[in-house]
Amino acid sequence: MKKTDVLIIGSSAAGLVAATTGKRVHPNKDFTVVTKAPQTLIPCGIPYVFGTVGTTDKDILPAEMMFEKTGVDTIHDEIIEIDREKKTAILKSGEEIQYDKLVIGTGSNPLKPKWLKGVDLKGVFAVPKDKVYLDEMQTKLNDAKKIVTIGAGFIGVEISDELVKAGKEVVLIERLPHILGLAFDKDISMRATEIIEKRGVKLETNCTVKELIGTDKVEAVLLEDGRRIEADAVILSLGYTPNSKLAAESGLAVNKQGFISVDEYMRTEDSDVFAVGDCAEKRDFITRKPSQVMLASTACAEARIAGMNLFKLSAIKTFSGTISIFSTALGEHGFGVAGLTERVAEAENFDFVTGVFDGIDRHPGSLPDTHKQYVKLVVGRESGVILGGEVAGGLSVGDLINTIGFIIQNRMTLNGILTAQVGTHPLMTASPAGYPLIKAAENAYSNILAVNKQ
Repeated sequence: MKKTDVLIIGSSAAGLVAATTGKRVHPNKDFTVVTKAPQTLIPCGIPYVFGTVGTTDKDILPAEMMFEKTGVDTIHDEIIEIDREKKTAILKSGEEIQYDKLVIGTGSNPLKPKWLKGVDLKGVFAVPKDKVYLDEMQTKLNDAKKIVTIGAGFIGVEISDELVKAGKEVVLIERLPHILGLAFDKDISMRATEIIEKRGVKLETNCTVKELIGTDKVEAVLLEDGRRIEADAVILSLGYTPNSKLAAESGLAVNKQGFISVDEYMRTEDSDVFAVGDCAEKRDFITRKPSQVMLASTACAEARIAGMNLFKLSAIKTFSGTISIFSTALGEHGFGVAGLTERVAEAENFDFVTGVFDGIDRHPGSLPDTHKQYVKLVVGRESGVILGGEVAGGLSVGDLINTIGFIIQNRMTLNGILTAQVGTHPLMTASPAGYPLIKAAENAYSNILAVNKQ
Protein backbone atom coordinates (compact mmCIF):
# COMPACT_ATOMS: atom_id res chain seq x y z
CA MET A 1 0.00 0.00 0.00
CA LYS A 2 1.32 3.43 -0.97
CA LYS A 3 1.47 6.01 1.80
CA THR A 4 1.46 9.80 1.45
CA ASP A 5 1.09 12.69 3.85
CA VAL A 6 -1.31 14.57 1.56
CA LEU A 7 -3.48 13.01 -1.13
CA ILE A 8 -5.09 15.34 -3.66
CA ILE A 9 -7.84 14.27 -6.05
CA GLY A 10 -7.78 16.19 -9.34
CA SER A 11 -5.11 18.06 -11.30
CA SER A 12 -7.06 21.05 -12.63
CA ALA A 13 -6.73 24.55 -11.17
CA ALA A 14 -7.85 23.62 -7.65
CA GLY A 15 -5.81 20.42 -7.37
CA LEU A 16 -2.74 21.98 -8.96
CA VAL A 17 -2.67 25.00 -6.65
CA ALA A 18 -3.52 23.00 -3.53
CA ALA A 19 -0.60 20.65 -4.25
CA THR A 20 1.99 23.27 -5.15
CA THR A 21 0.97 25.65 -2.33
CA GLY A 22 0.87 22.82 0.19
CA LYS A 23 4.31 21.57 -0.83
CA ARG A 24 5.75 25.09 -0.61
CA VAL A 25 4.34 25.63 2.90
CA HIS A 26 5.07 22.07 4.06
CA PRO A 27 8.23 21.06 2.16
CA ASN A 28 8.93 18.03 4.39
CA LYS A 29 5.56 16.43 3.68
CA ASP A 30 4.86 14.00 0.82
CA PHE A 31 2.21 15.12 -1.66
CA THR A 32 0.48 12.86 -4.19
CA VAL A 33 -2.02 13.91 -6.87
CA VAL A 34 -4.35 11.38 -8.47
CA THR A 35 -5.83 12.46 -11.79
CA LYS A 36 -7.85 10.73 -14.51
CA ALA A 37 -6.65 13.17 -17.17
CA PRO A 38 -3.49 12.29 -19.11
CA GLN A 39 -3.30 16.03 -19.87
CA THR A 40 -5.02 18.82 -17.97
CA LEU A 41 -6.79 21.56 -19.90
CA ILE A 42 -6.86 25.25 -19.02
CA PRO A 43 -10.61 25.50 -18.27
CA CYS A 44 -11.07 29.15 -19.25
CA GLY A 45 -9.30 28.52 -22.56
CA ILE A 46 -11.69 25.81 -23.78
CA PRO A 47 -13.91 28.11 -25.93
CA TYR A 48 -10.86 29.30 -27.87
CA VAL A 49 -10.05 25.76 -28.95
CA PHE A 50 -12.88 26.13 -31.49
CA GLY A 51 -11.43 29.21 -33.16
CA THR A 52 -8.41 31.20 -32.05
CA VAL A 53 -6.01 28.45 -30.91
CA GLY A 54 -7.59 25.73 -33.05
CA THR A 55 -6.74 22.66 -30.96
CA THR A 56 -6.79 21.42 -27.37
CA ASP A 57 -3.06 20.74 -27.73
CA LYS A 58 -2.57 24.50 -27.39
CA ASP A 59 -4.73 24.73 -24.27
CA ILE A 60 -2.74 22.52 -21.91
CA LEU A 61 -2.14 23.41 -18.27
CA PRO A 62 1.46 22.34 -17.52
CA ALA A 63 0.40 20.53 -14.35
CA GLU A 64 2.80 17.59 -14.75
CA MET A 65 5.77 19.90 -15.15
CA MET A 66 4.75 21.97 -12.12
CA PHE A 67 4.22 18.86 -9.99
CA GLU A 68 7.60 17.47 -10.97
CA LYS A 69 9.30 20.81 -10.36
CA THR A 70 7.86 21.13 -6.85
CA GLY A 71 8.34 17.49 -5.86
CA VAL A 72 4.70 16.36 -6.02
CA ASP A 73 4.04 12.75 -7.09
CA THR A 74 1.43 12.08 -9.78
CA ILE A 75 -0.69 8.97 -10.36
CA HIS A 76 -2.84 8.65 -13.49
CA ASP A 77 -5.83 6.71 -12.23
CA GLU A 78 -9.26 7.26 -10.72
CA ILE A 79 -10.20 7.12 -7.05
CA ILE A 80 -13.43 5.16 -6.74
CA GLU A 81 -13.77 4.93 -2.96
CA ILE A 82 -12.65 6.81 0.14
CA ASP A 83 -12.53 5.11 3.54
CA ARG A 84 -12.28 8.01 5.97
CA GLU A 85 -12.05 5.78 9.03
CA LYS A 86 -9.00 3.93 7.69
CA LYS A 87 -7.77 7.05 5.85
CA THR A 88 -7.38 5.17 2.60
CA ALA A 89 -8.43 5.76 -1.01
CA ILE A 90 -9.03 2.91 -3.44
CA LEU A 91 -8.02 3.38 -7.08
CA LYS A 92 -9.79 1.91 -10.08
CA SER A 93 -6.66 -0.20 -10.66
CA GLY A 94 -7.18 -1.79 -7.26
CA GLU A 95 -4.28 -0.04 -5.56
CA GLU A 96 -4.83 1.61 -2.18
CA ILE A 97 -3.29 4.83 -0.91
CA GLN A 98 -3.10 5.74 2.75
CA TYR A 99 -3.14 9.43 3.60
CA ASP A 100 -2.90 11.76 6.56
CA LYS A 101 -4.71 14.68 4.87
CA LEU A 102 -7.01 14.52 1.85
CA VAL A 103 -7.94 17.33 -0.56
CA ILE A 104 -10.92 16.75 -2.86
CA GLY A 105 -10.83 18.76 -6.09
CA THR A 106 -13.18 16.74 -8.29
CA GLY A 107 -14.56 19.77 -10.13
CA SER A 108 -17.89 19.92 -11.92
CA ASN A 109 -19.82 18.37 -14.79
CA PRO A 110 -21.74 20.19 -17.55
CA LEU A 111 -25.49 20.21 -17.11
CA LYS A 112 -27.32 18.03 -19.64
CA PRO A 113 -30.98 18.30 -18.60
CA LYS A 114 -33.00 15.08 -18.72
CA TRP A 115 -36.21 17.04 -19.29
CA LEU A 116 -34.99 18.25 -22.68
CA LYS A 117 -36.24 15.83 -25.32
CA GLY A 118 -33.58 14.91 -27.87
CA VAL A 119 -30.66 15.75 -25.59
CA ASP A 120 -29.05 12.37 -26.34
CA LEU A 121 -29.17 12.70 -30.12
CA LYS A 122 -25.92 12.60 -32.04
CA GLY A 123 -24.56 16.05 -32.73
CA VAL A 124 -25.65 17.39 -29.33
CA PHE A 125 -22.65 18.41 -27.23
CA ALA A 126 -21.95 19.67 -23.75
CA VAL A 127 -18.68 21.42 -22.83
CA PRO A 128 -16.77 19.31 -20.29
CA LYS A 129 -13.17 19.87 -19.20
CA ASP A 130 -12.24 16.65 -20.97
CA LYS A 131 -9.60 16.70 -23.73
CA VAL A 132 -10.67 13.44 -25.38
CA TYR A 133 -14.33 14.52 -25.53
CA LEU A 134 -13.47 17.98 -26.84
CA ASP A 135 -11.16 16.57 -29.53
CA GLU A 136 -13.99 14.34 -30.79
CA MET A 137 -16.44 17.25 -30.56
CA GLN A 138 -14.16 19.50 -32.58
CA THR A 139 -13.72 16.88 -35.29
CA LYS A 140 -17.50 16.48 -35.62
CA LEU A 141 -18.11 20.23 -35.61
CA ASN A 142 -15.71 20.62 -38.54
CA ASP A 143 -18.40 19.09 -40.77
CA ALA A 144 -21.22 21.19 -39.31
CA LYS A 145 -22.29 24.39 -41.04
CA LYS A 146 -25.24 25.47 -38.88
CA ILE A 147 -24.68 25.37 -35.13
CA VAL A 148 -27.10 26.31 -32.36
CA THR A 149 -25.81 27.19 -28.90
CA ILE A 150 -28.28 27.05 -26.04
CA GLY A 151 -27.41 29.33 -23.14
CA ALA A 152 -25.76 32.76 -23.35
CA GLY A 153 -23.59 32.67 -20.27
CA PHE A 154 -19.84 33.12 -20.57
CA ILE A 155 -19.08 29.74 -22.15
CA GLY A 156 -21.99 29.91 -24.60
CA VAL A 157 -21.11 33.45 -25.69
CA GLU A 158 -17.40 32.75 -26.10
CA ILE A 159 -17.86 29.47 -28.00
CA SER A 160 -20.46 31.04 -30.31
CA ASP A 161 -18.13 33.95 -31.05
CA GLU A 162 -15.24 31.58 -31.76
CA LEU A 163 -17.30 29.35 -34.06
CA VAL A 164 -18.40 32.35 -36.12
CA LYS A 165 -14.75 33.29 -36.39
CA ALA A 166 -14.14 29.77 -37.74
CA GLY A 167 -16.72 30.31 -40.48
CA LYS A 168 -19.81 28.68 -38.96
CA GLU A 169 -23.39 29.97 -38.96
CA VAL A 170 -24.28 30.26 -35.29
CA VAL A 171 -27.58 30.94 -33.54
CA LEU A 172 -27.32 31.65 -29.81
CA ILE A 173 -30.51 31.05 -27.82
CA GLU A 174 -31.08 32.71 -24.46
CA ARG A 175 -34.21 32.85 -22.29
CA LEU A 176 -33.24 36.25 -20.83
CA PRO A 177 -33.60 39.54 -22.76
CA HIS A 178 -29.82 39.92 -23.21
CA ILE A 179 -26.71 37.77 -23.27
CA LEU A 180 -24.69 37.47 -20.03
CA GLY A 181 -27.85 38.61 -18.26
CA LEU A 182 -27.18 36.74 -15.02
CA ALA A 183 -23.71 38.25 -14.57
CA PHE A 184 -24.21 41.86 -15.69
CA ASP A 185 -26.72 44.64 -15.33
CA LYS A 186 -28.74 45.61 -18.39
CA ASP A 187 -26.53 48.57 -19.32
CA ILE A 188 -23.50 46.28 -19.68
CA SER A 189 -25.20 43.23 -21.19
CA MET A 190 -26.83 45.39 -23.87
CA ARG A 191 -23.38 46.55 -24.98
CA ALA A 192 -22.21 42.93 -25.21
CA THR A 193 -25.38 42.00 -27.11
CA GLU A 194 -24.79 44.71 -29.70
CA ILE A 195 -21.15 43.70 -30.21
CA ILE A 196 -21.72 39.97 -30.63
CA GLU A 197 -24.47 40.60 -33.19
CA LYS A 198 -22.11 42.80 -35.18
CA ARG A 199 -19.56 39.98 -35.07
CA GLY A 200 -21.99 37.65 -36.82
CA VAL A 201 -23.73 35.64 -34.11
CA LYS A 202 -27.50 35.54 -34.59
CA LEU A 203 -29.31 35.96 -31.29
CA GLU A 204 -32.64 34.55 -30.21
CA THR A 205 -33.32 36.09 -26.80
CA ASN A 206 -36.42 36.02 -24.62
CA CYS A 207 -37.17 32.53 -25.80
CA THR A 208 -36.84 28.98 -24.50
CA VAL A 209 -36.18 25.62 -26.11
CA LYS A 210 -38.95 23.03 -26.14
CA GLU A 211 -37.09 20.08 -27.67
CA LEU A 212 -34.31 18.97 -29.98
CA ILE A 213 -35.59 17.35 -33.16
CA GLY A 214 -34.04 14.44 -35.05
CA THR A 215 -34.20 10.69 -35.49
CA ASP A 216 -30.64 9.52 -34.93
CA LYS A 217 -28.84 12.86 -35.29
CA VAL A 218 -30.05 16.32 -34.30
CA GLU A 219 -31.67 18.22 -37.16
CA ALA A 220 -33.33 21.23 -35.55
CA VAL A 221 -34.18 23.05 -32.34
CA LEU A 222 -37.88 23.61 -31.60
CA LEU A 223 -38.68 26.73 -29.56
CA GLU A 224 -41.62 27.12 -27.19
CA ASP A 225 -43.22 29.63 -29.57
CA GLY A 226 -43.31 26.98 -32.30
CA ARG A 227 -40.41 28.22 -34.41
CA ARG A 228 -37.92 25.69 -35.71
CA ILE A 229 -34.21 26.46 -36.12
CA GLU A 230 -32.28 24.09 -38.38
CA ALA A 231 -29.09 22.74 -36.88
CA ASP A 232 -26.26 20.42 -37.90
CA ALA A 233 -25.07 20.49 -34.29
CA VAL A 234 -26.23 21.82 -30.92
CA ILE A 235 -24.03 22.96 -28.04
CA LEU A 236 -25.51 22.96 -24.56
CA SER A 237 -24.15 25.75 -22.38
CA LEU A 238 -26.54 25.54 -19.46
CA GLY A 239 -24.13 25.62 -16.55
CA TYR A 240 -22.34 23.03 -14.44
CA THR A 241 -23.14 20.86 -11.44
CA PRO A 242 -20.64 20.05 -8.67
CA ASN A 243 -18.99 16.65 -8.93
CA SER A 244 -19.50 15.67 -5.29
CA LYS A 245 -20.54 12.01 -5.76
CA LEU A 246 -17.34 10.52 -4.37
CA ALA A 247 -17.44 12.78 -1.32
CA ALA A 248 -21.10 12.01 -0.64
CA GLU A 249 -20.46 8.26 -0.92
CA SER A 250 -17.74 8.60 1.71
CA GLY A 251 -20.30 10.10 4.09
CA LEU A 252 -19.26 13.75 3.85
CA ALA A 253 -22.00 16.37 4.10
CA VAL A 254 -23.26 17.87 0.85
CA ASN A 255 -25.53 20.94 0.79
CA LYS A 256 -28.84 21.36 -1.05
CA GLN A 257 -27.10 22.60 -4.20
CA GLY A 258 -24.89 19.50 -4.29
CA PHE A 259 -21.66 21.15 -3.09
CA ILE A 260 -19.41 19.59 -0.46
CA SER A 261 -19.93 21.47 2.81
CA VAL A 262 -16.78 23.30 3.98
CA ASP A 263 -15.74 25.94 6.51
CA GLU A 264 -13.63 29.06 5.92
CA TYR A 265 -10.45 26.97 6.05
CA MET A 266 -11.88 24.75 3.28
CA ARG A 267 -12.26 21.82 5.72
CA THR A 268 -15.17 19.44 5.43
CA GLU A 269 -16.89 18.11 8.54
CA ASP A 270 -13.92 15.70 8.68
CA SER A 271 -11.05 17.94 9.82
CA ASP A 272 -8.54 15.83 7.84
CA VAL A 273 -10.47 16.22 4.58
CA PHE A 274 -10.56 19.46 2.58
CA ALA A 275 -12.57 20.32 -0.55
CA VAL A 276 -11.68 23.02 -3.09
CA GLY A 277 -12.85 24.28 -6.45
CA ASP A 278 -16.14 23.70 -8.24
CA CYS A 279 -17.12 20.80 -5.98
CA ALA A 280 -16.80 22.86 -2.77
CA GLU A 281 -19.49 24.93 -1.07
CA LYS A 282 -19.33 28.71 -1.46
CA ARG A 283 -20.93 31.78 0.03
CA ASP A 284 -21.21 35.23 -1.47
CA PHE A 285 -18.67 37.65 -0.02
CA ILE A 286 -21.25 40.43 0.42
CA THR A 287 -24.63 38.75 1.00
CA ARG A 288 -23.25 35.67 2.84
CA LYS A 289 -25.83 33.57 1.00
CA PRO A 290 -24.95 30.24 -0.67
CA SER A 291 -23.41 30.85 -4.08
CA GLN A 292 -23.22 28.60 -7.13
CA VAL A 293 -20.37 30.53 -8.74
CA MET A 294 -17.75 28.26 -10.33
CA LEU A 295 -14.58 30.06 -11.37
CA ALA A 296 -10.98 28.94 -11.78
CA SER A 297 -9.87 32.10 -9.97
CA THR A 298 -12.09 31.23 -7.00
CA ALA A 299 -10.84 27.64 -7.09
CA CYS A 300 -7.22 28.83 -6.94
CA ALA A 301 -7.94 31.11 -3.97
CA GLU A 302 -9.63 28.25 -2.11
CA ALA A 303 -6.78 25.90 -2.98
CA ARG A 304 -4.14 28.29 -1.65
CA ILE A 305 -6.07 28.57 1.62
CA ALA A 306 -6.41 24.79 1.92
CA GLY A 307 -2.73 24.28 1.15
CA MET A 308 -1.70 26.74 3.86
CA ASN A 309 -4.05 25.25 6.48
CA LEU A 310 -3.44 21.53 5.99
CA PHE A 311 -1.56 20.86 9.22
CA LYS A 312 -2.01 24.03 11.29
CA LEU A 313 -4.82 26.53 10.97
CA SER A 314 -4.15 30.22 10.51
CA ALA A 315 -6.91 32.56 11.65
CA ILE A 316 -5.89 35.11 9.01
CA LYS A 317 -5.78 32.65 6.09
CA THR A 318 -9.44 31.99 5.43
CA PHE A 319 -11.83 32.08 2.47
CA SER A 320 -14.35 34.80 3.27
CA GLY A 321 -16.66 34.19 0.32
CA THR A 322 -16.67 34.46 -3.45
CA ILE A 323 -16.55 37.97 -4.91
CA SER A 324 -17.69 36.55 -8.28
CA ILE A 325 -15.10 38.25 -10.46
CA PHE A 326 -15.97 37.50 -14.09
CA SER A 327 -14.45 38.84 -17.28
CA THR A 328 -14.81 38.03 -20.95
CA ALA A 329 -13.82 39.43 -24.33
CA LEU A 330 -15.49 39.72 -27.73
CA GLY A 331 -12.72 40.59 -30.11
CA GLU A 332 -11.10 43.79 -28.85
CA HIS A 333 -13.99 44.50 -26.46
CA GLY A 334 -13.74 43.45 -22.80
CA PHE A 335 -16.39 43.14 -20.08
CA GLY A 336 -15.88 42.56 -16.36
CA VAL A 337 -17.92 42.35 -13.17
CA ALA A 338 -17.03 41.89 -9.50
CA GLY A 339 -19.22 41.72 -6.40
CA LEU A 340 -22.84 42.84 -6.45
CA THR A 341 -24.54 44.18 -9.54
CA GLU A 342 -27.14 46.91 -9.16
CA ARG A 343 -29.87 44.36 -9.88
CA VAL A 344 -28.72 42.01 -7.12
CA ALA A 345 -28.13 44.82 -4.61
CA GLU A 346 -31.70 45.99 -5.18
CA ALA A 347 -33.11 42.46 -4.88
CA GLU A 348 -31.21 41.95 -1.62
CA ASN A 349 -32.58 45.27 -0.26
CA PHE A 350 -29.21 46.96 0.21
CA ASP A 351 -29.17 50.69 0.90
CA PHE A 352 -26.95 51.77 -1.98
CA VAL A 353 -26.22 54.22 -4.75
CA THR A 354 -24.45 53.75 -8.06
CA GLY A 355 -21.77 55.81 -9.71
CA VAL A 356 -20.99 55.66 -13.42
CA PHE A 357 -18.54 57.23 -15.81
CA ASP A 358 -18.11 56.82 -19.55
CA GLY A 359 -14.52 57.67 -20.48
CA ILE A 360 -11.56 56.30 -22.43
CA ASP A 361 -8.62 54.06 -21.50
CA ARG A 362 -5.80 56.06 -23.15
CA HIS A 363 -4.83 59.71 -23.31
CA PRO A 364 -5.12 61.49 -25.60
CA GLY A 365 -8.11 59.80 -27.21
CA SER A 366 -6.51 60.16 -30.64
CA LEU A 367 -4.09 57.29 -29.86
CA PRO A 368 -4.75 54.31 -32.18
CA ASP A 369 -5.41 51.75 -29.42
CA THR A 370 -7.91 53.89 -27.49
CA HIS A 371 -11.17 52.31 -26.35
CA LYS A 372 -14.15 53.71 -24.56
CA GLN A 373 -14.23 52.61 -20.92
CA TYR A 374 -17.48 52.53 -18.97
CA VAL A 375 -17.19 52.00 -15.20
CA LYS A 376 -20.07 51.43 -12.82
CA LEU A 377 -19.75 51.16 -9.03
CA VAL A 378 -22.33 49.91 -6.51
CA VAL A 379 -21.72 51.64 -3.19
CA GLY A 380 -23.25 51.35 0.29
CA ARG A 381 -24.99 54.70 0.92
CA GLU A 382 -24.25 55.02 4.65
CA SER A 383 -20.78 53.46 4.75
CA GLY A 384 -19.42 54.32 1.32
CA VAL A 385 -18.11 50.73 1.08
CA ILE A 386 -17.74 49.43 -2.48
CA LEU A 387 -20.15 46.53 -2.94
CA GLY A 388 -19.60 45.84 -6.63
CA GLY A 389 -18.41 47.09 -9.96
CA GLU A 390 -18.80 46.54 -13.69
CA VAL A 391 -16.61 47.63 -16.57
CA ALA A 392 -17.00 47.64 -20.35
CA GLY A 393 -14.19 48.74 -22.64
CA GLY A 394 -11.07 47.34 -24.25
CA LEU A 395 -8.99 44.39 -23.13
CA SER A 396 -7.58 46.43 -20.23
CA VAL A 397 -10.91 45.66 -18.54
CA GLY A 398 -9.44 42.39 -17.22
CA ASP A 399 -6.89 44.13 -15.01
CA LEU A 400 -9.29 46.88 -13.94
CA ILE A 401 -12.00 44.47 -12.77
CA ASN A 402 -9.37 42.60 -10.74
CA THR A 403 -8.46 45.91 -9.12
CA ILE A 404 -12.12 46.43 -8.26
CA GLY A 405 -12.12 42.90 -6.83
CA PHE A 406 -9.23 43.86 -4.51
CA ILE A 407 -11.17 46.98 -3.51
CA ILE A 408 -14.24 44.93 -2.60
CA GLN A 409 -12.29 42.24 -0.73
CA ASN A 410 -10.52 44.87 1.38
CA ARG A 411 -13.79 46.70 1.99
CA MET A 412 -12.46 49.98 0.66
CA THR A 413 -14.69 53.01 0.71
CA LEU A 414 -15.30 55.78 -1.76
CA ASN A 415 -12.89 57.95 0.21
CA GLY A 416 -10.18 55.35 -0.35
CA ILE A 417 -10.66 55.60 -4.11
CA LEU A 418 -11.08 59.39 -4.18
CA THR A 419 -7.80 59.87 -2.31
CA ALA A 420 -5.92 57.14 -4.22
CA GLN A 421 -2.79 57.82 -6.22
CA VAL A 422 -2.63 56.14 -9.64
CA GLY A 423 0.23 55.81 -12.05
CA THR A 424 -0.67 56.63 -15.64
CA HIS A 425 0.91 56.64 -19.07
CA PRO A 426 -0.71 57.74 -22.36
CA LEU A 427 -0.14 54.36 -24.07
CA MET A 428 -1.41 52.26 -21.16
CA THR A 429 -4.03 54.09 -19.09
CA ALA A 430 -6.61 56.82 -18.98
CA SER A 431 -5.63 60.32 -17.96
CA PRO A 432 -5.11 60.88 -14.20
CA ALA A 433 -7.56 63.79 -14.57
CA GLY A 434 -10.20 61.54 -16.12
CA TYR A 435 -9.45 58.10 -14.70
CA PRO A 436 -12.78 56.26 -15.15
CA LEU A 437 -12.63 54.35 -11.85
CA ILE A 438 -12.05 57.55 -9.86
CA LYS A 439 -14.61 59.50 -11.89
CA ALA A 440 -17.23 56.79 -11.24
CA ALA A 441 -16.41 57.10 -7.53
CA GLU A 442 -16.89 60.87 -7.76
CA ASN A 443 -20.28 60.32 -9.38
CA ALA A 444 -21.28 57.88 -6.63
CA TYR A 445 -20.23 60.39 -3.96
CA SER A 446 -22.35 63.08 -5.62
CA ASN A 447 -25.29 60.70 -5.69
CA ILE A 448 -24.87 59.97 -1.96
CA LEU A 449 -24.94 63.72 -1.22
CA ALA A 450 -28.04 64.11 -3.38
CA VAL A 451 -29.86 61.26 -1.60
CA ASN A 452 -28.87 62.56 1.84
CA LYS A 453 -30.37 65.99 1.05
CA GLN A 454 -33.76 64.46 0.27
